[in-house]
This record gives sequence, C-alpha cells and structure tokens, in this order.
Amino acid sequence: MFNRKLAFSLPLLALLGAGAAHAETVSVFCASTEFELCTKAAAAWKEKTGNEAKINKMPALLDDAIPLYQQLLAAKSTDVDVLFLDVIWLGMFKNNLLDLSTLVPKPDQDQHFASTLNAAKLDGKLVAMPAYMDVGLMFYRKDLLEKYGKPAPKTWEELTATAKEIQDKERAGGKADMWGYAWQAKSFEGLTCDALELISSSGGGSIISDDGKVTIDNPAAAGALTLAKSWIGTISPEGVLNYDEEASRAVFESGNAVFHRNWPYVWGTSQTTGSAVIDKVGMMPLPVGKAGEKSSGCLGPMYYGVSKFSTKPDVAANFVDFITGPEMQKMRAVDAAFNPSITALYTDADVLKKIPFLKDNQQAFADSAIRPSGYTGTSYNRVSQAFYRSVHDMLSGGKEVESGLKDLAARLEKLKESR
Repeated sequence: MFNRKLAFSLPLLALLGAGAAHAETVSVFCASTEFELCTKAAAAWKEKTGNEAKINKMPALLDDAIPLYQQLLAAKSTDVDVLFLDVIWLGMFKNNLLDLSTLVPKPDQDQHFASTLNAAKLDGKLVAMPAYMDVGLMFYRKDLLEKYGKPAPKTWEELTATAKEIQDKERAGGKADMWGYAWQAKSFEGLTCDALELISSSGGGSIISDDGKVTIDNPAAAGALTLAKSWIGTISPEGVLNYDEEASRAVFESGNAVFHRNWPYVWGTSQTTGSAVIDKVGMMPLPVGKAGEKSSGCLGPMYYGVSKFSTKPDVAANFVDFITGPEMQKMRAVDAAFNPSITALYTDADVLKKIPFLKDNQQAFADSAIRPSGYTGTSYNRVSQAFYRSVHDMLSGGKEVESGLKDLAARLEKLKESR
C-alpha cells in the first residue's frame, strides 16, 4: 500500500518541482499605509501566476523613500524590481525606469484616465502605470446651500460671493466662528497644488509647459492669485496662510467652513464619528476661473514602475499590470476607498456603494492639472519650492502679484534646466 502511494506520487512531485523551478520572485516597494493591500494583491498574483512578490514597506513619510531610491538606482541594484512612485517623482526617476509601453498590453493601458496615463509618458516612454487616483476636489456644506437657496458654484467668483453671503448670515445668526472657505495656503507643496488649480482653471497655464517654456507670468495667472489674495481675512481666516490639508480639514469638519478644498480622503473622514458635518457634506469638481475653462483639480495619483536594473523585467511588468489592473483597483476601492484610475470602475455598483461621490466627479479626474515634474525632472523640488514660496509671499502681502510673477518667472528660467 505504502509503496503504491509512493510510486504514484513521484511523477506528481516531479511535476510540482518543475513548476516551482520556473516560478519567479520579484521585490516590490509599497507604502507602509498600504502594506495589507499590497500583500493581498501579491497573494492574488501568486495564485494566478505562481510567481511571488516580496513586499517591502517604504518609510512612513513617503518622501523619505526618495534618497533610498536614489541610492539603490545609483548603485544599479538588482535588489528591487518594482517601485511605488508619486506622480511628481516620475520625472526625477524616469531615466532609471523601464519603458512599459510594450510590456503592458495596450488595452490594459487604455483602461485608465488619459490624463493619469499621460502623466507617466515621458520622453516617449511609459515609465509607470497608475495605481489609483488623487485630485483636488471641492467639499461644501450642502445643508447651508439648501438653507439659503444657493446652487453649487461653477466659478471661483461665484464661490467667493456665495461663501461671503452664507458666512455673514451664519455669523449674524450666532455662528461667530463660521468662515466661507478653508483651503491650504501654507508655504509647502500643497500650495503648489492649490495655486496651480486656480491658475490652470483660469486659463493661466501650468507654470512650466511640457516643452519647457515658463508660462507663469501672464494676466490670467495674476488675476487668479489676486482673487485668492482677496480671500485672506474675508472668506478665509488669516490663519489659512499656515493651513495644510489637516489643519484646513479640521476647520471644515468642526462645522466652521462653508467650502473646503482638499483631496478625496476627506469624504471618508467627514462622515466618521467626531465630525460635526456627518450627512451635511456635498462634493464636486473645483470651480473654474471663467465659463468655458476646465475644472483643474491638481493630479496627485500614485504609480508602479519597474527598475531598469531588474533582472526579471517581464515578470516585474506583469506584476505591475496586475496590481494596477481592474481587479486589484476594485479591491482597493472596496476595501479602503481608494479612487480608481480605471474609468469602468466608476459605474461599478460595489465601488459606488463604498465611494458614492465617484459617479458625480469622474470629470474632475479626467480634467486634472499636472504639476511640471515631467519636464523639470530632478529639479522639480527646487522649482516647486520657488513657486510656493513666491506665491505665499504674494498671498501674505509681502510682494505684489504682478511683480512677484515676473520675478518668479526669471527664477524658474534658471531652475528648470538644472535637471
């Protein structure tokens, strides 16, 4: 009996051994906050392909991964195959990323928002695939707009007027701490996003165009920033000059702001215990500077790319295609409310049950504005720092808008080429 079983199992063991010999293992970086989701994706990929993905946690502060990546890539290390990348890192690392344009099937590429996929097309290469979306959106007190018979504003001028009227009426009714608009005007990367949204949606360009032309010094950009400057101390508190995402969110979720610009995660936080605005929040694409312009929420998606020093490029690219594909993007959306970059998921019943606002904001993802990280590459951080510091000076009154933009343009001309 024993011998017959052993004899039967030998061919099977040989077959299994042969299969295992062909299995590959790739090393993958993943954000620490998404470790469980990445592990779940790796398990699904192993079940489908037999290959393994070893998931490595990135630093808690994502930007701390930049020097780690720089060190590994400078050494041409083969220890990492797949990199998790912020959209503004793509230009920085493009020369060290594999071209995925022929390794990821074209139909799989075409499932994603064009704006998101195009942000990863640099120097004629597709350097990464989108993992999920992030874009600036406008949150608002739908109960207050209904109370005063106001429609959701379509332009920034309309938002300014509606915010002021509701703010003043609420204060007259006893809400002394009410403000019209909470946003991010601190001197940091977030201000680059907020200011770019205003400028782009007003027809003022994208700071530096894709062909390297500095476009920031123009009347439309000046008009947009002048409007933003007028908000300080009127519909936004003076303290907004020190607000980042979390500080501004706290004002809105305490019930003390009519409008609030932020990233999609605020939909979830505004509906959790401790929020004063549960069931009172609406969300929409950002207003435009004038009729006919596109709503231009700043694009902030995350990506996966393959190191060009990987010894298993085909296998690594297959994992990237899988983890950024519809099955795994749906899993991320349903399990953790991540916004998909795949358009078909915006009509998926399971996804909409978890993130109901998606069906109303698909256009915001399609019309997003892109920071000039593709052209500027390794100099992007210096470019962005010069931009947000200069804009902060204009908003705080330290510099006039027109002269400030002229000086900024001259500085960007020098910085843009130090890549």
